Amino acid sequence: MKMPRLLLVIIFVLSIVIAGLGIFPALALTTTPTPINPPSAMQTDSAVFIRSYRVDVEITNQIARTRIEQVFVNEGTRNAEGTYIFPLPLGVTVSDLVMRIDGQPYSARILEKEEAKQVYTDIVRQMRDPALLEYIGTNAIQANVFPIPPGGQRTLEIEYSQLLPVEQGLVHYVYPLRTDHVSHLPVGSLSIRVRVESNDPISSVYSPTHNVAVDRRGDKEFVAGFETTNTHETNDFSLYYGLASDEVNLNFLTYRESATEDGFFMALIAPPVQVDESRVIAKDVIVVLDQSGSMDGVKWEQARDAAQFVLENLNPADRFNVVVFSTGIKPFATRLQDSSESQEASQWLDTLIAEGGTNIDEALRTALEMNDKEHQVVILFLTDGLPTEGIVDLPAILDNVSARAADNVRFFTFGVGDDVNTFLLDEISQQFHGASAYVRPGEDINESVSTLYRKISAPVLTDLNLEFDGVMVYDVYPPLDQLPDLFIGSQLMVTGRYRREEENVTLRLSGKLEDESQGFTYENLSWRSNAGGDVLIPRLWATRRIGELLNMIRLQGESPELVDSIVRLSIRYGIITPYTSFIITEQDIFTQQDVAQASAMMQPTAVALALTPSGASAVNAAQQAGGMSQVALAPTMAPNTVYLVSTPPPTASPAQSATLSAHFGTPAPMTPTRAGTLAAGPQLTLPPSTPSPVALDPAGGVPASTVRSAGDRTFVWRDGVWIDTTYDPDEMTPRRIEFLSDEYFELLDQDERIAEYLALGDHVIFLLDDQAYEIVPQD
Repeated sequence: MKMPRLLLVIIFVLSIVIAGLGIFPALALTTTPTPINPPSAMQTDSAVFIRSYRVDVEITNQIARTRIEQVFVNEGTRNAEGTYIFPLPLGVTVSDLVMRIDGQPYSARILEKEEAKQVYTDIVRQMRDPALLEYIGTNAIQANVFPIPPGGQRTLEIEYSQLLPVEQGLVHYVYPLRTDHVSHLPVGSLSIRVRVESNDPISSVYSPTHNVAVDRRGDKEFVAGFETTNTHETNDFSLYYGLASDEVNLNFLTYRESATEDGFFMALIAPPVQVDESRVIAKDVIVVLDQSGSMDGVKWEQARDAAQFVLENLNPADRFNVVVFSTGIKPFATRLQDSSESQEASQWLDTLIAEGGTNIDEALRTALEMNDKEHQVVILFLTDGLPTEGIVDLPAILDNVSARAADNVRFFTFGVGDDVNTFLLDEISQQFHGASAYVRPGEDINESVSTLYRKISAPVLTDLNLEFDGVMVYDVYPPLDQLPDLFIGSQLMVTGRYRREEENVTLRLSGKLEDESQGFTYENLSWRSNAGGDVLIPRLWATRRIGELLNMIRLQGESPELVDSIVRLSIRYGIITPYTSFIITEQDIFTQQDVAQASAMMQPTAVALALTPSGASAVNAAQQAGGMSQVALAPTMAPNTVYLVSTPPPTASPAQSATLSAHFGTPAPMTPTRAGTLAAGPQLTLPPSTPSPVALDPAGGVPASTVRSAGDRTFVWRDGVWIDTTYDPDEMTPRRIEFLSDEYFELLDQDERIAEYLALGDHVIFLLDDQAYEIVPQD
């Protein structure tokens, strides 16, 4: 589904009286200028910006009432007035339209899509700016806009109603939130609040575009929303919620980019919002807590508080124990205790101080030997160091854990600081269906542990198994043999690919409630090209796959096949990591030879990933790979945003240097770099866990490139041209069409899918049905 973005097209007329003559030259101030200059320098001279932006949505049984309040401020020295155009989401039919300016009713009308298209193309011809073209195919709201005096402000309010579509049991609401076309100035404050009431129980609540907070008010009502300040929004707001039909509900979306490619799917699995206390599975919780001398001070206080939080929040039927370790092992009790004894354990923790070495193998052995297999066992393992006592060899520790741990064990690991073995923590948590978290220096240990424990405190279904009958699926994440347990208040997202469209597909979900098997069947499902899905699903899947591949390199070792897959996915979907930052450098990435060279560039970094288990770089890598493999927000690239890669020169250990030299020869000496450029040579000190988006000052002169998504394609900026990453200049000869020519608009009329491509600028290369096109600037 194409998601049109917010465009408040205000064509301001600057009222200028020159020599007593009424001369009113029109100046477009809201759309991003055609990117003829480098993207980092694209700015508009508009003095009008949005100081406050509030969206309040009430949805009752799929009828959505949207209320918008925008406060526009004119910081210029002349009056600003013009026409207000608000493109509506694709396919939306609006009713009960109300518009007010400064509290007074104001006349507005709805433009049907053909009339809106004519308005859009007329403005494009007049302003020589194609940005509006991406909204072709949508309806719009239009009004003649009030004058805003110099230094003044106007409050604009819009209300409209719409019937929301339901696909595969998911209701979908879209609000065209994007604000980057309005002004180069950020929105002062922005908030969205969505309240939903339904006659039917609601299962999953999910936004692929924004990190929303969700307040569940029973099983038939929730409130979701977010707030931010000083923002340039580059995504529309999208929210899905599922209508529950089973005790454990499953909803899914599919998307296929073309008939010649395999499709993508996303499934959301959610337990009931409210369950009887008797349905919550009793568990055994064992806290394994590092008490070594390096934990002394604030770290020990926070770790102890975290353990006490867990003890205070046990369910009545739970059992527990605490194993504190340093040079030796100090268990609170020799066997599991009833939850009623938790206060005594908490008081015992208050008597302990941090001292001694780190005997990880003995601590894990002690905890695992307490498992009597009556309940599911949750082990919370927290350490800030490397093993220094007892068995210290990583493979030996992992072998011992694998030999001692039964199928009912779940490991959740916490690495405190940077001097931890990330390979050990990640391997244990992955093998035993848990999760790993890293608490960086200065962060609160208690907050990290308590946040995770709240999510896993009430399991309702364990040992999950998901089967697909009637459709071929592959590259599923999380892998089907590593599905986590289901907990009250949580939902599981599964993404993957499927071979071909099918009808009457059956999905079977099974698991355990205590020792009793439970099964749920979802029948007569239709896997069509775009069953409610949109272009964000492929990017979401690709991000998870890249994270999984990075983890495979870290934990299993580098291979050319894994590196090549990461490079190709990064190029195709525009997913930038510190390890694939070649996408934003000036080198070409379009031919098969270019891709091979990019893969070769990443090989040293891949080797470094597999050689670096501890230290800040290793924790950065673990956090990024883990975060990407579990990501729920689809990445999109903001226009006018560049991702800087600024990495200090690496310091390799003698052993690492020898290994790298064996692979690649002796690296050239490192030279100082500045932001926006890449140093040459293998990088052993891995970059930060996530790249930071930085909007560059147009006068800053920092060399950088951009990546931008348009529809289901990724474009990169090279030498003044936006180029589709599926274009191969060695294999394709583009058909050249002049910007704003009759042929240009004829092509747009033939296939409106390209509107988002054309909206990028006056020099664009893209593919359409295996034919390459090059839009070239007018002479």
